[in-house]
Amino acid sequence: MVKINGEEENLAGMNLAKCIEEHGYTTKWIVVEINEEIIPKEKYKDITIKDNDVIEVVSFVGGG
Repeated sequence: MVKINGEEENLAGMNLAKCIEEHGYTTKWIVVEINEEIIPKEKYKDITIKDNDVIEVVSFVGGG
């Protein structure tokens, strides 16, 4: 199991870029952290999520 934004999901073995897409995030407006390490956007396609990873996706919201 993997924890993403505090929720446990069965995502082990999934590519990070696909995971982000399936969760409906737009990469332009997010920062992804895995196990307390910020992942550069250009690395999303190269990372396979592992069992027990802790993923945090932070979205930016504009205001006025």
